Amino acid sequence: MPNYRRAWQPGGTYFFTVTLLQRQGNDLLTRHIDVLRAAIRKVRARFPFEIHGWVVLPEHMHCVIELPEGDADFAVRWMRIKQEFSLGIPQGEQRSKTRERRHERGIWQHRFWEHLIRDEADFNAHMDYVHVNPVKHGLVTRVVDWPYSTFHKLVAEGVYSDDWGGGDIPENVGAE
Repeated sequence: MPNYRRAWQPGGTYFFTVTLLQRQGNDLLTRHIDVLRAAIRKVRARFPFEIHGWVVLPEHMHCVIELPEGDADFAVRWMRIKQEFSLGIPQGEQRSKTRERRHERGIWQHRFWEHLIRDEADFNAHMDYVHVNPVKHGLVTRVVDWPYSTFHKLVAEGVYSDDWGGGDIPENVGAE
């Protein structure tokens, strides 16, 4: 088995990509957005983290979060979010023999992509990437039109203008 290297930085700020197992034609995350939001709230209550940016697409999501000082365990947070979401939606997905044997749902990819944010430029690039992602995937033509994003909150706070990412993907956006 490969030795996956994770950057465990207590109090670190991270970019994540978390993906459903079946991506093609799957809208599970947006169809059950209330279940996902409740799962995140429940996990944050027990395992706190600060959300800087988050976007939920039909079959994957990206976020930039910051862990509390002295805490580097992002893996437990993702495990719990995935569990809570899975418990909150009806069963019926196809499962492999291995997942059946392990009594696992067939919803999530086992792993996730994580990147430890290095500096302010890296933070800004990943925040932009998070918010422009629905445009990149052709779901909307303007960032402001995607409802499942922290973009709207950040516009209200003056971080972004509401016309940012309005059709043309900014050149400096290319995290992932």
